[in-house]
Amino acid sequence: MKRTFWLFCGAILTSSLLAQQAPDAPPTQPATPATAPGATPAPAAPTAESPAVAPAPAPAAKPATTPKKKTVKKAPAAAKKAPAVELRTVPLVAGPAVVVASNVNVRGQARLRSEVVGRVTKGQEVTVLEEIVLKKSAADEPSAWAKILLPAGIHVWVNTHYIDPTNKTVVATKLNLRSGPGENYSVLGQLLKGDTIKEFGSKGDWLEIEAPTNAYAFVAAQYLQQLPAPAPAVAAVTPPAEPEPTPTPATVTEPPMVAVAPAETPAPEPATPAPDTNVVSTAPAETAMAEPKEEEPPPPRIVEREGIVMPTVSIQAPTVYGLYNPENRRLIEYLHNPSPHLDLSRYKGLRIVVTGEEAMDRRWKNTPVLTIQKIEVIE
Repeated sequence: MKRTFWLFCGAILTSSLLAQQAPDAPPTQPATPATAPGATPAPAAPTAESPAVAPAPAPAAKPATTPKKKTVKKAPAAAKKAPAVELRTVPLVAGPAVVVASNVNVRGQARLRSEVVGRVTKGQEVTVLEEIVLKKSAADEPSAWAKILLPAGIHVWVNTHYIDPTNKTVVATKLNLRSGPGENYSVLGQLLKGDTIKEFGSKGDWLEIEAPTNAYAFVAAQYLQQLPAPAPAVAAVTPPAEPEPTPTPATVTEPPMVAVAPAETPAPEPATPAPDTNVVSTAPAETAMAEPKEEEPPPPRIVEREGIVMPTVSIQAPTVYGLYNPENRRLIEYLHNPSPHLDLSRYKGLRIVVTGEEAMDRRWKNTPVLTIQKIEVIE
């Protein structure tokens, strides 16, 4: 029995060893369909032994590259100059004036860094009270300012503590008008005790009211042109009619008879002897001397320059004011003022176009001097 059992185990062990030595059969591959040349082959179907794997995406075709066009940068168009306005040189006096520039700022004080309370437009008429010329103004601001009556439509502010809320009248002896709701704003005039106000709004302890007729503000004098004063009307006087003179008969007198003297016969003139052609003059011939011609001076060089009027830095400069580049504030030319009626301080800090004769100074050979003939301001 035992023998039979061990023989059976030996047979099983021998068969298993023989099975391990036999080579593995190659796996059967599924038939793949024929594909046309150039066509993309279809992915193989997943089997139980191999998991399904998504096919790798085909590389995207590169778009055809087109040659880049060379971009030519266009030069920036030249900035259009605003129309120039020729400025006056005569100081303003009290009376009407007209605005000669567009959107001129109305300020609370006669300086460029004061607050703007309103604006006036070209052609608008204003009333000038006086002209103020600053002795110490900044280099980039005008020196001449016009004090004008506050234009219509601009409101002022007052403190509510000095206004009777019942009848809207002023209870203080004098009440300042401010350009804004606060004591840090400029004073534009005053109200007296008993004056009534017309309220438009409020902000804290301040009321926005209609400006009285005596409120004032300031604008640069260069932007105003004085209007001529109207001529006084003269009543026509009709002279009295003069009586016609009575005609008088005219008397005709005959001229007296005058005896005529007999005409005298003129004596014959002596004959002039003919010139002797055989006589030869021995006097030396005069040679014509050519007078030397004077050299004419070269014609004056008339140019037109644009810049900002500012005082010169050096005390040895040939002129007090110069024309500076608005971009880098460098000196372009010295400005020579030949007219006693032209005050260049009125143009300080303004951008102008000046026309005149250009020449070089012996002491300053790098910077020319421009003798002013005409000044225009750029809006």
